[in-house]
Amino acid sequence: MTRTHTGRDGNARKVLRSFTATSKDVEMLHAIAAYHGFSKSATLTSLIKKEFWRIFPRGTKTIRPDPGARVVE
Repeated sequence: MTRTHTGRDGNARKVLRSFTATSKDVEMLHAIAAYHGFSKSATLTSLIKKEFWRIFPRGTKTIRPDPGARVVE
């Protein structure tokens, strides 16, 4: 997805993203990342892990909980 963005120098620049998200979605991601002190990439990874373990508390056939992890259903 390509959008235009005005840079600090006032010139219009294209913003390239490798995923589909609205500008509002990206701003929400930026706000959550800043709140937690993470990068946007780390925030996405953390959210994916939380959702995965919420849906699959015992893991899947190929993804198992770490040794010593507390498994609660």
